[in-house]
Amino acid sequence: MKRFTILILMLTACLPLKTVFAQQETWITNASLVDPARRTIQHGMTVVFKGNLITAVHKRKAPGNAVVIDAGGKFLVPGLTDAHVHFFQSGGLYTRPDFIDLRKIRPYEEEIKEVHKGLEQQLRRYVQNGITTVFDVGTTYRLLNRRKEMTEWAVAPQVYMAGPIITTAANPAYDSLKEDAPFARATTAAEGRRLVEEQLPYKPDLIKLVFRPGGKAAADYLPVVRAVIDQAHLHGLRVAVHATERTAAQLAAEAGADFLVHSVGDEVLDDDFVALIKKKKIVVCPTLLMEDGYLHTFDQSRVFTARELTYAEPFALGSLYDLKQLPDTAIARLYQIKAAEHTPRTAAINRISQLNLKKLSDAGVTIVSGTDAGNIGTLHAVSLLPELLQMQQSGMSSWQVLQSATVNTAAILKRAGYTGNITAGQPANMLLLDGDPIADLHQLEHIHRVIRNGRVIDPDTVIHYTPASLVQRQLNAYNSRNMEAFLATYAEDAELLNFPDKLLRKGKEDLRKAYFFFDIARLLHCRIVKRITEDNYVIDEEHIVDDHGTRGGTAIYQVEKEKIKKVYFVK
Repeated sequence: MKRFTILILMLTACLPLKTVFAQQETWITNASLVDPARRTIQHGMTVVFKGNLITAVHKRKAPGNAVVIDAGGKFLVPGLTDAHVHFFQSGGLYTRPDFIDLRKIRPYEEEIKEVHKGLEQQLRRYVQNGITTVFDVGTTYRLLNRRKEMTEWAVAPQVYMAGPIITTAANPAYDSLKEDAPFARATTAAEGRRLVEEQLPYKPDLIKLVFRPGGKAAADYLPVVRAVIDQAHLHGLRVAVHATERTAAQLAAEAGADFLVHSVGDEVLDDDFVALIKKKKIVVCPTLLMEDGYLHTFDQSRVFTARELTYAEPFALGSLYDLKQLPDTAIARLYQIKAAEHTPRTAAINRISQLNLKKLSDAGVTIVSGTDAGNIGTLHAVSLLPELLQMQQSGMSSWQVLQSATVNTAAILKRAGYTGNITAGQPANMLLLDGDPIADLHQLEHIHRVIRNGRVIDPDTVIHYTPASLVQRQLNAYNSRNMEAFLATYAEDAELLNFPDKLLRKGKEDLRKAYFFFDIARLLHCRIVKRITEDNYVIDEEHIVDDHGTRGGTAIYQVEKEKIKKVYFVK
């Protein structure tokens, strides 16, 4: 018996750490358990999970040999879901050539390359922000083919994907992209059925259809809409429909759509349509802030929060400032004018969308949270909390908003036995928060730990910054004039020097004094003309526009332990 025990221990020692950990029970004790389904908070609760499943929820004490997480004073909630993202888009300025064509400045092929290169980090950012499940409701075949790879990454949310978006409208900017094309046009019922069949070998989780009349009567496209929905249902696939006009949305609902992925923004919904949505159990995802993302990028008024500057993908965020110093100034000016012209219409759409959300929510329609992340100005991973706050501002209660980001999302795919709540038998996807999210939804950004698929993750350890990405974060904070986000990229004893060795400033408080103009400058923007990275050094050739005019210069950044240690200014 003793020899057998020794053999078992030897074999166990050879297993990967995560495999050993998966065989142990983990007990989260003394938690304030937030139950969105019942709208209750139970204090002093214990949640037990083993492997990737929750095995028990009770008030018992942990046995002596258990792995224990003491959650005293903290709140345990289900992991969040963003039910509307697009990974073929970065959220940056160059990601939608059909909206603003900047391919002469940055070829779209470079955008595709960077999206794929940064995909693992992008998924890590979702987990870092407490989002343990995402729905990519319209992607490319190349991204669909990477799903297995995503499941093997150490830190990533659960990802569900639709294939290329079947659309009634033309998108010529993408026609030559083959496996990187995010859209496929159907003008007849036969084409619609064929495009559904074409996706089946890639095993999508759902089908996405854009129903955009484009000047024609919405009813003219009804044969295509019915064909796509019927063909998808024939294969057991649910259908998400983009329809922002009331007539198109109602026709899609009548044709059997399962999931409406935007608000209707042109009309206040009448009671009969609301009743139809509820009767058919159609899920609705409002995406209230996406229009503003485009508008405030194009009118150059976008202001980022410290959290966005810290946790968003820095190069995508930084590109949203590029219109301020775009080489083609005519395009920048044109889109600024267009944005000004579009402002009243966007305000009207937003107002109607919020009224419709309140009406649907009050009627008991299943609402889920989603951002449409990836579109210009709607950044991946950091856009969900602003969306949730906007939903609350529309009149939903904190409980209703939390339900939309957790338990309600089970209705999207209707997987047997899945509820999305913290109960025995459910996936171990949870957040341990420092404060009560029902009292204040902002507590959803104060994450102590993320439990994703049974793995306990410290969110502060999820992303590791390269010297170039750290310097870009610093530049973004500079262009946003956000002092706290700016100083967060520097070491406590950071130095500013005139090259080669004349000390100008030392320490964060001295840096704060040096950049006092953040609060008073009317105009301030730095554009990188050229960047060279060598080991832990980043050399930026810069062009600065401020209240004093324009000037060029070179800055050399020395990075140590993911903080900027020294900056040398070369005149």
